[in-house]
Amino acid sequence: MAAAAARTLLYSSHSKLFFFPFSNCSKKLHRPIINKNPIFFPLRCLQSAQQNASTTHDPMRSRSSVVDILEERGLLECITSENLRSISTTSTLKAYCGFDPTAESLHLGNLLGIIVLSWFQRCGHKAVALIGGATARIGDPSGKSLERPELDADTLENNTQGITNVMTRILHMNSSSNGDGVGNHLNSSSFFVVMNNYDWWKEVRLLDFLKQVGRFARVGTMMGKESVKKRLESEQGMSYTEFTYQLLQGYDFLYLYQNEGVNVQIGGSDQWGNITAGTELIRKILQPEGDVAFGLTFPLLLKSDGTKFGKSEDGAIWLSPSMLSPYKFYQYFFSVPDADVIRFLKILTFLDMEEIDELEKEMNRPGYTPNTAQRRLAEQVTLFVHGEDGLNEALKATEALRPGAETKLDWKTFEGIAEDVPSCSLASDQVLNISLIDLSVSSGLLDSKSAARRLLKQGGLYLNNSRVDSETKRIEPQDIVDGKVLLLSAGKKNKVIVRIT
Repeated sequence: MAAAAARTLLYSSHSKLFFFPFSNCSKKLHRPIINKNPIFFPLRCLQSAQQNASTTHDPMRSRSSVVDILEERGLLECITSENLRSISTTSTLKAYCGFDPTAESLHLGNLLGIIVLSWFQRCGHKAVALIGGATARIGDPSGKSLERPELDADTLENNTQGITNVMTRILHMNSSSNGDGVGNHLNSSSFFVVMNNYDWWKEVRLLDFLKQVGRFARVGTMMGKESVKKRLESEQGMSYTEFTYQLLQGYDFLYLYQNEGVNVQIGGSDQWGNITAGTELIRKILQPEGDVAFGLTFPLLLKSDGTKFGKSEDGAIWLSPSMLSPYKFYQYFFSVPDADVIRFLKILTFLDMEEIDELEKEMNRPGYTPNTAQRRLAEQVTLFVHGEDGLNEALKATEALRPGAETKLDWKTFEGIAEDVPSCSLASDQVLNISLIDLSVSSGLLDSKSAARRLLKQGGLYLNNSRVDSETKRIEPQDIVDGKVLLLSAGKKNKVIVRIT
């Protein structure tokens, strides 16, 4: 009775919650994640009725196990309990993934978390994207050799708004819900929500934290976390601020479980210690019967050579179109090596497994058209992140950069490729009625008029992707796209955008 009364009290007000010592969940306790008899699942799982109770069973309805689907596609690293497999087929789960606002946009490293959340959605479950407005003030030490730089309040607010917009756009575009799609709380109509943990952390006081949390956290156990041990062994060591990060993330799971019915936390494999801190917290404080809260991790996004996938020569691959154009995003995936493309099709797209297997077989057949699989990958990932408009923009820009293409160029297309093509600005009287030979030199496309004439005779000089055969060609008003710009090409690769000032 006392335990039941205590649990009732804990449910009534999150300000009364206490922390208990965390223990390491050994991955060795769970069976190896090996699928000897793969089963192919449809693109969308069977939908079930939206239920308010997160673990209410409906024997009349069942669906494919989202865990099995993730495992088959290489998106499952470890789970805290095998019971999650069966529960996911008979109950409507509520899963969350955390994203700290350390930049104003999410990047490719965050994409797997969004994809796994989307798989939960597609299998009839609900998703929560948790913005770490509070935890970003601390900084997750997982996978970091140095403490994260401190962010001021204005930067955090700007970053929070930026990644909230990205997350809402992606999840809303790909939601299979017939309800509102997005909201502030999980209810019968919202299929996903975006929340901020600063909303419940901003009122916490230091003395209350030390009394209610610190007294139950065992230092030895906390130091045993992999992320902590690595930092303690380094020259830089670890600050007390970072050391407390796992306590905050553990409390987030407990709070979401009690207040929103969230019962699954997902994250990259480097988040295992932080995730199990939360499941242990729920188990020890609430003392439920059986498994009620679960953790699931997915592998980090790596290339076949072991290096991180998601960086380019220019930096991170951002998911926001304002920071990286859909065209450039598309091109990044189009350039994936053959050794990685099939694996990425499995983990980064929602294509049926039979289609992916067929693409793999085609790659090994004589007469295979190079980059066919890469094109499919680029199209699918761009569609997921940027939607149909973004994909069309990327395809149009890609086609626009191909000499001889019949795609009609417009101002928006030029904007999509502007960062990737050299440009110059010339006054209108330096362009209109000027011979193409002269403009090819004044724009910097070619070094001399003789080189321009020679290339024209060889059929390699293009104006707005149309080949020019006449040396007497002069620039006319109709050649200037939307009265602002035109494109000169010397062969397939050398191009210059001429902006009219």
